[in-house]
Amino acid sequence: MENIFASIFNGTLTVGTFLLAIVISIILGLILAIVFMYKNTYTKSFVLSLVLIPAIETVVIMLVNDNLGVGLSVAGSFALIRFRSVKGNAKELATVFIAMTIGIVCGTGYVALASIFTLLLCAVMLVLTLLDFGKQSENERYLKITIPESLNYDEIFTPVFKKYTNYYELETIKTLTLGSLFRVDYSVSLKNPNNAKQFIDELRTLNGNLEIMCGKPATNREEL
Repeated sequence: MENIFASIFNGTLTVGTFLLAIVISIILGLILAIVFMYKNTYTKSFVLSLVLIPAIETVVIMLVNDNLGVGLSVAGSFALIRFRSVKGNAKELATVFIAMTIGIVCGTGYVALASIFTLLLCAVMLVLTLLDFGKQSENERYLKITIPESLNYDEIFTPVFKKYTNYYELETIKTLTLGSLFRVDYSVSLKNPNNAKQFIDELRTLNGNLEIMCGKPATNREEL
């Protein structure tokens, strides 16, 4: 059992062990890319990068195996090139770090350990995805109400909010049309999403039938 977790290089890098490490890193990168694509938005270039990053870093680590610190620095720089020009979300960055780790471990010859690590992390990703872990509540809404400048927004909407929401919070206030109108933005949690129309209708009677917009909070991809 202990031999499974031993390095395949045994102090010497041969053509066979070199090719084996590269092939295994590509296979593990492919598995990671497939798991990432499951129920997730992605681009073709990004998932292709997930397949190639482990192999690239495997070669880098093998070439500088006399100085592991230099190898880690160079490999890390390669992996994060994408995030220097285009911001990614937290899940993409975490997946890139997983791909980096696969390449580092394969580059040191511990291909069995890299395989177990990849399968374990991919299983965790799949389980969390299937469980919708971290998903926002379906009752969350972002509410934008246009009001005349003379309207006291601090109090007039309170009875309606208490009737239809579990909680509400004023987010921003903005002037419109040279100050003759205001737009107040709220974060609210509806008691019953099916009553959204009645909720908006009662707000309309209070804001003079001016514009009201109610929708789900937008998910910002540049969330890092």
